[in-house]
Amino acid sequence: MRTRMALMYSLLWRLLLILVHVNRALFSWLHVRIQSWKGRLWERAATVLLLPISLVGFPDFQNNLNHGPDANAKPITEKRTGGCRSRCLSDGKSLKKIPVHIGLLVAEEEPSYPDIANVVVWCMAVGISYVSVYDNHGVFQKNNSRLLEEIKRQQQDLMGVDGSMHSVEFLSSGSDQHQHNVVSCRPTVRVLSPDDGKQSIVHVAQQLCRSVENKERSFKDINVSMLDLLLRESKNIPDPELVVKFGPVNSTLGFLPWHIRLTEFISLPSHRNVSYEDLLGALQRYGACQQRLGQ
Repeated sequence: MRTRMALMYSLLWRLLLILVHVNRALFSWLHVRIQSWKGRLWERAATVLLLPISLVGFPDFQNNLNHGPDANAKPITEKRTGGCRSRCLSDGKSLKKIPVHIGLLVAEEEPSYPDIANVVVWCMAVGISYVSVYDNHGVFQKNNSRLLEEIKRQQQDLMGVDGSMHSVEFLSSGSDQHQHNVVSCRPTVRVLSPDDGKQSIVHVAQQLCRSVENKERSFKDINVSMLDLLLRESKNIPDPELVVKFGPVNSTLGFLPWHIRLTEFISLPSHRNVSYEDLLGALQRYGACQQRLGQ
């Protein structure tokens, strides 16, 4: 009798243990499910509560939701161009020194008009007064009207500048007459070719020889100062303090050989897909360099 009772108590005890384990497992499963459900409920509630706040912080996005994707295209563009202008002005003021005249020497085949136009506009935006564009094949000079149109377009796209409000002097080779007015601070863009380099020296030398032959000058008057004066009169622009060379060729390729005696050269791998940061880095390197000027 006692044995049966002990066996019954043992079975009952084991049954109670099984029920306890089942109860714990069920409780744990329900706890996890409840926590997960609460988390999703909280996330949904937070999204509903915070979405209006986020839309207040981004009114352009809110307006797009209310009025469609194209309703605010112009204000967004204006903000982008305004930010680009302000950044260029700020960067220009932060530079230790800015060249008055910068040369863009393209030592690559098949020049890209939009990329060079970008660099020209950035140069003008940071406060550079003279920009010379040069390639040793004279492609830009032969198609200077195309380059001018690209500059005008990039001014509008990058800076939000209307060509009727701002003007740039665009000078052709061998002439200082204004071809077009493109920006108000009157920065000057000039397109050069090899004819503006060595050939200019040849022409000035021939001019001196003719003046001696016609007895307008004495051969004693011919010196470096006289040659320098005539060359500067023919160009009517200051010597470039900085030339940014694009391409792998380690050569000036005939870029104004008389005017670059004191010029700082900085090389960039390519003018294609060149960024504003690339140009700014070159200007910062120029600002940090010490020019001894022969001392």
